[in-house]
Amino acid sequence: MRYYQTGVLHHDRARAFPGYTLAAAFRHRAVRLVDMDGREAHRWDLPGALGSKAYVLPGGNLLCSLKLEDGPQLNNAVGGWMVELDWSGKIVWEHRQPGQHHDVRRMPNGNTMFIMWDALPQQHNVRVRGGVPGTEKDGVIYADIFREVTPSGEIAWEWRFADADYDKYPLAHDCQREEWAHANSCAPTLDGNVLVSFRHLDTIMIVDRATKKILWDMRDATWGHQHNPEMLPGGNILLFANGMNNLRQPLFSRVLEINPATKETVWSFQDPQKWTFFTPVMGGAQRLDNGNTLICEAINGRYFEVTREGEIVWDFINPFFEETQGVLGGKSNASFRCYRYAKDSPELQGRL
Repeated sequence: MRYYQTGVLHHDRARAFPGYTLAAAFRHRAVRLVDMDGREAHRWDLPGALGSKAYVLPGGNLLCSLKLEDGPQLNNAVGGWMVELDWSGKIVWEHRQPGQHHDVRRMPNGNTMFIMWDALPQQHNVRVRGGVPGTEKDGVIYADIFREVTPSGEIAWEWRFADADYDKYPLAHDCQREEWAHANSCAPTLDGNVLVSFRHLDTIMIVDRATKKILWDMRDATWGHQHNPEMLPGGNILLFANGMNNLRQPLFSRVLEINPATKETVWSFQDPQKWTFFTPVMGGAQRLDNGNTLICEAINGRYFEVTREGEIVWDFINPFFEETQGVLGGKSNASFRCYRYAKDSPELQGRL
């Protein structure tokens, strides 16, 4: 794609939520905070290529995953080296787990949760239903483990999706069988359980931390292989629906707010010209303190903010490009997710 303009395209100063937006581009070796005018306000230089996610912790440290070459290399969001950097970029915590991918999350108790791959026993392959026949990884299917480690790296909690009901969770028809079932998010719920997302199942679910049983799930093929479910303070779930559904043309993405009790969509955003907002992979959304929603249109490196009425009040194309070693084809500004922080937030504490 040829970018004719980058940086801030539109800014409604009266209605946009003021703050600093984290520009963490896929496979880049730097993560930046940009102000509302798109200017770099702070930068962390990374000791490796960004695996997928990065975000700022209360106190101003950056938590992210970096790419390791060892371990399974099943898709582009592989990390493996999780690091916490202080404001100056010094490593203050790290944990290596080959096969870690997509999400890494600092939990309220100070532990760190992440997702990793684990090969299923060969005899379990026939139990995995659905997907494109013959697309296992050298005859192997990998399932996801959700693992929580203490600051010293000891395993504090673990849930294996391989213990779930194979018959209840078949792969979508257009997904490869190398993964059952491509987890891409783990997030704490209000009551201390874990909200997870399986892209290749078009399914999100809540796992009971105490019993390791699935308490609640929801599957909807119209989401088109979703990302980034997050529980909001009121209990609803904000979700990025990518829209990779071959039956709907043109393809388009949406952001949905779902009431988990009724499974009804209570708010949604899609562009009035549907095809102008679409990312087939990655993507996310953050509900801001003023009620607006910050959206990451991942593949295009676009971050934009919308009101409850669906009006765009801030629109930004990430101007920082780096070679991505063929992952996305040449130089890229694509971003897994983006986040906005107020100047006086616990994350920034007036530093900027």
